[in-house]
Amino acid sequence: MNRRWVDLTPGQQTAVLTAASVQLSLAATAWAQLATTPAAEVDGSKARWAAVIAINFVGPLAWFRWGRRTPRR
Repeated sequence: MNRRWVDLTPGQQTAVLTAASVQLSLAATAWAQLATTPAAEVDGSKARWAAVIAINFVGPLAWFRWGRRTPRR
């Protein structure tokens, strides 16, 4: 069943807009960080990470967890 925007309750509309806002914020932050991180500090291909970040919620969170190499002490 396809629901239209007008069929959603105000609470559901708010939830959708909030989730979309969080997703876009995570993705924008991850892409900005990827763009400014030197390739030597990225664990894998920058092009691959750019594509992975596009995956809803999971991609940006994966970047923040596994995408960057941690400096060795």
